[in-house]
Amino acid sequence: MATPYQLIEKEKINTLQFPQSEVLHDQEAIAQRTNDLVRAQSLGNLEHAKIKIFFEDNQSKKMVETTVWALTDKQVVLKQGVGIPIHRIYKST
Repeated sequence: MATPYQLIEKEKINTLQFPQSEVLHDQEAIAQRTNDLVRAQSLGNLEHAKIKIFFEDNQSKKMVETTVWALTDKQVVLKQGVGIPIHRIYKST
């Protein structure tokens, strides 16, 4: 049975702690995640479209519905400077 993701508000993400380990172990899945995040950034900047980001902090799997404003090498930047480390993201839709 799949682990359910807990819905979280983006304003609470800054209070989370993220381990340094990568959640994905397949290079193909990592490449797909990168492509999906680049697409999410384009949708956020052009259409202000919200997407769902599925990620894991040091306690559980979580999901946030938000707009991606920017991508760096290491994190996804949301509104108000909130960031999620890319290596802790499973997928975005």
